[in-house]
Amino acid sequence: MSIPESPVTIAVGESTVSGVYARPEKPSATLVVAHGAGAGMEHPFLAGFTRAVNELGVATLRFNFPYREAGRKFPDRPPAAIAAWRAAMAEATARSGGEPLWAAGKSFGGRMASMAVVEGMPAAGLIYLGYPLHPPGKPEKLRDEHLYGLTLPMLFLQGTRDPFATPELLESVVARIGPTATLEWRDGGGHTFDVAGTKRTADEVGASLAGSAAAFIAAHGPG
Repeated sequence: MSIPESPVTIAVGESTVSGVYARPEKPSATLVVAHGAGAGMEHPFLAGFTRAVNELGVATLRFNFPYREAGRKFPDRPPAAIAAWRAAMAEATARSGGEPLWAAGKSFGGRMASMAVVEGMPAAGLIYLGYPLHPPGKPEKLRDEHLYGLTLPMLFLQGTRDPFATPELLESVVARIGPTATLEWRDGGGHTFDVAGTKRTADEVGASLAGSAAAFIAAHGPG
């Protein structure tokens, strides 16, 4: 039986953004999830991921960034995105029963989560659903410097054919971060974790990442 989802309105400064909250009975943790640059929280990939995570005993709150809420295509600058992250985490905290709160995001959403943590946003850990280490075809433009100051548990779920992260470069970044960071590859996966020759819907692809996320959360839980 699927876990019921509830619409949420989150205040971010003078405006609001939409969210979707789901809470199984006695969750082990809450995972707040942000979308990537090209799609909002309603995308089947993100919905499939959060619903599968719910079935594994983790509450979720997925939300829109302000630009998406306003119907704009160009992503928010970091200050606005970080403000949205802080507001979403505060909303999740208010709805929690004291369980650990984790942050996750697809591409842009995960990168902004990590930047928010650097700037002081509390989180038990971070889960990246495809980290955008560099723009496609521009491996010299790395987005990694802020990651080395993070000491909380981090899980990088990444496709081996993702043009936003050359495998060798991402492996070296994760190694430099140290033992708090874990890298788990999805063989043949692109930036949306699609695998050539494999027919899966976007929600099935998103759901396929839930087991790794829930297991990582459980491995770094209390006790």
